[in-house]
Amino acid sequence: MDKNITIYSTPTCHFCQMTKEFLTEHNIPYTEFNVAADMEKRQEMIEKSGQMGVPVITIGDDLIVGFDKAKLSALVGVA
Repeated sequence: MDKNITIYSTPTCHFCQMTKEFLTEHNIPYTEFNVAADMEKRQEMIEKSGQMGVPVITIGDDLIVGFDKAKLSALVGVA
């Protein structure tokens, strides 16, 4: 897995937590930005996704909005 993974999240988001737990369980490193506290990263997330909802996950050039386990698994190479 050589793609950079970024998660735009908030501390109270259940789906954000599920995403982070999934990646951690599979020992997949990621960078997380708390868009509730970081207005610059919130704006970056909105520009990338057109969404206010979290999580927004970028994996290389791919983008996922929400916790989509099947798509996330496919993009990170986990069966």
